[in-house]
Amino acid sequence: MSEQRTMPTENMDEMMKALESMQPVRAGDILTGRIVQVRQDGVMVDIGGKAEGFIPAIEWGGNHLEEAKVGDEVEVYVLRPESKAEETEGMVLLSKRRADYERAWKRVQEAYENGEILQVMVKDRIKGGLLVDLGVDGFVPASQVVIPQGWRLEHFIGRTIKVKIIEIDRDRRRVLCSNKIALEEDRLRRRQETLSRLYEGAIVEGVVRRITDFGAFVDLGGVDGLLHVSEMGWTRVNHPSEVVKEGQRIQVAVVKIDQSDPSEPPRISLSLKPLLPDPWRTAEQDYPVGARVKGVVTRIVPFGVFVRLPTGIEGVIPNNELSTRRNVRAEDIVKVGQEVEAKVYQVNVQQRRILLSMRQVAQEQERLQLKEYMQQQTAPQITLGDVFPELGRTGEKQTEGQGA
Repeated sequence: MSEQRTMPTENMDEMMKALESMQPVRAGDILTGRIVQVRQDGVMVDIGGKAEGFIPAIEWGGNHLEEAKVGDEVEVYVLRPESKAEETEGMVLLSKRRADYERAWKRVQEAYENGEILQVMVKDRIKGGLLVDLGVDGFVPASQVVIPQGWRLEHFIGRTIKVKIIEIDRDRRRVLCSNKIALEEDRLRRRQETLSRLYEGAIVEGVVRRITDFGAFVDLGGVDGLLHVSEMGWTRVNHPSEVVKEGQRIQVAVVKIDQSDPSEPPRISLSLKPLLPDPWRTAEQDYPVGARVKGVVTRIVPFGVFVRLPTGIEGVIPNNELSTRRNVRAEDIVKVGQEVEAKVYQVNVQQRRILLSMRQVAQEQERLQLKEYMQQQTAPQITLGDVFPELGRTGEKQTEGQGA
């Protein structure tokens, strides 16, 4: 029996590659070749097999003299299996520009089928919308462009925008895109990603989108949270604009996530307080009962006056502690913005309340002034004549009698 021999795998692979390289090329094929020469009129490319290929300068799709380098690989489209031009007779006529175009159409088709969001450059503003570069031209109708306030379509030229391909027609070379749908879907995707990592107590970063009288809305990444004015600090904040600005990137704590209505986005409550030192923790040490403190009047309310103390805490002076006089109005005693001095007579850290008294300060000052006045008075010199004036007159009469 004759002994059967098998060809090594390496040799088999090489033979298959060689056979493949000998396959005739056909018009419409897309091949990968290697640049062997750069000429004024085009680029010579080794595409394997017996024939070489030639890319005319017009089919390069750019400046071939600057871009083409000998030894570089290049993807090409077969225009004709054999060139009829006298200078390139017998060569395969190739096009890099057409290969780029076919590759771009394939990418567009895949993006359309997969529903991808693409980042594209706006080439021009044309009638009815924007022309964008997808490798092939795409059109975004004006109705499908999210236009910032104060912008016009011309402002997008040269900028990149997000789009989703919503319709393609290869025969008519038409690609219809939407910026509006892309941004909405991107926002929903980011919202889901954000919600998956949010929990009560989490410290997250966001951007202040909008400021209102009652707080600020913070974009956490596709989902907004409300930073209420009462959560902007341990001390009173008159208006959110005192603490944050639109467009500012801030860190906030998630204090509540309300998903009571599954059909609606969750309501997320935020706070700055956990990130700030709490002045109430040292309030008893900072403002012991009996101490005198100075502060600025911030509010006048029916029951008294709020005073901001040096650490930012607000104390309250009840109406009956404003003055030694009775039945007086707070507006007649103090004004908002006025600095006052008061005495601490109650501190309740649990209830976050400090009670102050201007009346006690006034009384202490009156007592001190009276004491100082009394100390300044000297004791008068008193004689018996001052106490018993009759004795003085009797003595005078006796003296007169003796003289007579």
